[in-house]
Amino acid sequence: MSIDLLNHKLDRAFDHIDANGNGVVEREDLLGLGARILVGFGESPTSVAGSNLVDSFDGIWSTLSRTLERDDEGVGLSRDDFRSGMTTAFIAGDRYDPVFRPATVAVAELCDPDRDGRIKPGEFRTMLSAFGIAYDHVDEAFDRLDRHGRGTLTVDELVVAAWQFYSSDDPNAAGNWLFGPL
Repeated sequence: MSIDLLNHKLDRAFDHIDANGNGVVEREDLLGLGARILVGFGESPTSVAGSNLVDSFDGIWSTLSRTLERDDEGVGLSRDDFRSGMTTAFIAGDRYDPVFRPATVAVAELCDPDRDGRIKPGEFRTMLSAFGIAYDHVDEAFDRLDRHGRGTLTVDELVVAAWQFYSSDDPNAAGNWLFGPL
């Protein structure tokens, strides 16, 4: 994978999590992102879906901390730490499927509140607003991900898009549009 493309995408992810812009991602930042998603969908953190999301985000944090051999999981991650941890654990490493993928599934399932298997543009917009994505990029991102032109995404398509965002070295891969234009 092109290191510049990878770093650019990881920097985007870092910026989504570092909501206060202090240049450090802390456990509370990641759980705060989860909370914004839950609030957007009106889901309680104690419901089954909410608990799945919180637990999976906490698992990402624990894995990053362990990957970076941090004794104290409360220590924040700099941008370089985040890049290194994400690459080691989830991109080049073997932790994507057991740790990161469940988080993407949890988010995608929240985007399908009626459980019909389809994510509509408004539901996608709710998710992206939790990540701080500007509305003017949401429709184009949705259209790029909706490769079949159905006007909906499936939960599986959204999960695959997340995988492509973090793994594809093709600058034209549909998943690169998960959070709007690169």
